[in-house]
Amino acid sequence: MNYKNNDIEAFYSPNLYGNMKLASEKEADSIKILVADDHELMRESVQELLSLYDMSCILACDGQEALDIMAEQDIDILLLDLIMPNVDGFQVMKEVNRNYPDIDIIVTSGEATFKNATLAMRHGVKDFLHKPYIPSELIKVLNNLIEKRELKHQLDAMSNYIQTSEKHYRFFVNNSPDIIYMLDQQGQFVFVNERASELLGYTQKEFTGHHYSEFIHKEDLEKAKYAFNTLSGNPDTAQKVEFRMLPKYPGADALCFESRSIIINLDSSELPGSEGSFYGIYGVARDVTEQKRSEEMIYFQLYHDALTELPNRILFKDRINFAISQANRNNRKLAVMFLDMDRFKIVNDSLGHLAGDKLLQEIARRLKQCTRDSDTLARIGGDEFNLMLADISSREDVLSLVEKISTALKQPFLIDGNEVYVTFSIGTAIYPEDGSTSETLIKHADMAMSNIKGKSKNGHEFFADHMKDLFQHNLSIENGIRKGLQENQFEVYFQPQYNVKTETISGVEALIRWNHPEKGLVSPSDFIPLAEETGLINTIGEWMIEASCKILHDWIAINPAFGNLKLAVNISASQIETDNFCLFIIETLEKYKISAKQLELEITENVLVQDMELVVSKLNRLTRHGIQIAVDDFGIGYSSLSYLQTLPLSNLKIDRSFIATIQSRGDKNSIVSAIVAMAKELGLHIVAEGVETQVQMDYIKKIGCPTVQGFWYGHPMPVEELKLIALEQFHTAQTA
Repeated sequence: MNYKNNDIEAFYSPNLYGNMKLASEKEADSIKILVADDHELMRESVQELLSLYDMSCILACDGQEALDIMAEQDIDILLLDLIMPNVDGFQVMKEVNRNYPDIDIIVTSGEATFKNATLAMRHGVKDFLHKPYIPSELIKVLNNLIEKRELKHQLDAMSNYIQTSEKHYRFFVNNSPDIIYMLDQQGQFVFVNERASELLGYTQKEFTGHHYSEFIHKEDLEKAKYAFNTLSGNPDTAQKVEFRMLPKYPGADALCFESRSIIINLDSSELPGSEGSFYGIYGVARDVTEQKRSEEMIYFQLYHDALTELPNRILFKDRINFAISQANRNNRKLAVMFLDMDRFKIVNDSLGHLAGDKLLQEIARRLKQCTRDSDTLARIGGDEFNLMLADISSREDVLSLVEKISTALKQPFLIDGNEVYVTFSIGTAIYPEDGSTSETLIKHADMAMSNIKGKSKNGHEFFADHMKDLFQHNLSIENGIRKGLQENQFEVYFQPQYNVKTETISGVEALIRWNHPEKGLVSPSDFIPLAEETGLINTIGEWMIEASCKILHDWIAINPAFGNLKLAVNISASQIETDNFCLFIIETLEKYKISAKQLELEITENVLVQDMELVVSKLNRLTRHGIQIAVDDFGIGYSSLSYLQTLPLSNLKIDRSFIATIQSRGDKNSIVSAIVAMAKELGLHIVAEGVETQVQMDYIKKIGCPTVQGFWYGHPMPVEELKLIALEQFHTAQTA
């Protein structure tokens, strides 16, 4: 286009705009302006003008060059002439709208017709300047446009910030491990996060608009309503409430009443501008189901037996104490029963501990079926159970239950393919006549059970006052044993064993005697059973082995001939079960320098119904060391004879009850003869116990039994007495 010189000069003159400033100097510095005009002088004049305001611009001589520049560089503002050769301003505007929507266009044209202006505005042109225009107009238009761009950038940045913040908010809210929710004034959900759907199975739409009570377990509704009403009436408060919410399982239309435990941290909220009126409640609900289950499991384990899941001793006492308070209020009675299984150890050891556990579980199940809901059955350890009958009127109620239990236990238990028959010894104490506390009632029921167990087992007995005397007697003996061991009140007696052919002492059996300071010598039959029951038999057994070995050591020091004497010591089943059994015996022999072949350990046949594998393993270890093993009281115990080839035995001792049947010459005992013949066949030594008469001695010689033990040759005697007899025998043998 053609411009007059004065027009250009006027455009270029700084006097007209020297005092003007752009809206944002910082924005002006960074703005990129493209001037597209086919008039060279006009392009350069605009460039020089803008440079005065520290604005840079790029020049294009026509529309095509402008498009090429925009394809390579980021342009912010385009000063566009409409009438240009090749590609005019309208074509450029179309390309800008299509490909560069962020570029703002200012049209400068000498053809400022209404039509051109309208077309330009339709293409999104920000302003239209008619050539020639004065510089102040251009600066003003640029200033306004830069301000608008700056404002738009700020708004875009704020919008992006808000969008990002909202994304973060939604991310944190929806990925929270807790339920985040809000209730309106009526208690209806207005918002829940996605975690609520994950935990409970409802969609967010199924929550929204529904009252919270629809999702709360019915047993916890009152608690939830109280919390909501408290917050509604006092919005400044905050509460922590625990209640259960009902989940909806996939595919289920109705609510499932399996609850989930939820702790709700409640708070109230007032919206700005609400003039203090209550708006709603928001909160965080944390799923503590697993925590509650763990707490319940810990509680259950604390108060229940792990094997049978019955109440344990602690919970049983609590139940009794509660029942006592109820009985006092209602003037009623209650019964406490002590149930102890008969011969459980035999069953447990013969079938194995796993089978024993299964048996206890089945017994617990049957006993439970015999009781009422108000009764409490507890396992207090091993094969012992306690049973409390609440609210009874007389002893007949107890007897009726005992009969019911007896009937239930008559049927055998099938355990691992084996039929097992079970009986119980049962003792009962009645409140209030037999005791006023849980401890007293349990103790008296135990006394009654012990009383029936000591008689015949498999029965029932009520507590009576005279049982206290028996209990005190047993307690006195138990305490006396403990004191006796500490004060060396026990003594070793020896009963000699004689060689039948030479009629000389070949060995001694060590027997314990209790030299009580007040009662004198106490028979083993008066304290050994109680020692076995209380576990003191292990301490007594170790004392006997060490004391006997020390005596033999002292004798050998006096006369080496004692080194040929065999020492027999009884050991109990519980001794064999101890971990250090073998080591103790071997170390004791080494301590007293006793030859292992001199020691013979006597076991009774009832030992063989314990853990057979354990018994064989330990006895094999001892025999490898040189120690000999004998079976005492052979023939009256364990029915199977297979152990004779299984165990590392060296000796059988025929029980005195078989020898006692021989009273006159001509009497025979085929069992004794068979035992002697069998022992010889198996290469075992044999001792006949209880030989008390010449007739019995003659019979023993006749059947070829090599060794005897009994009153015919000598009673159990103090060690000093037997030592003198043995020394005299040694002297006679040396002088002969």
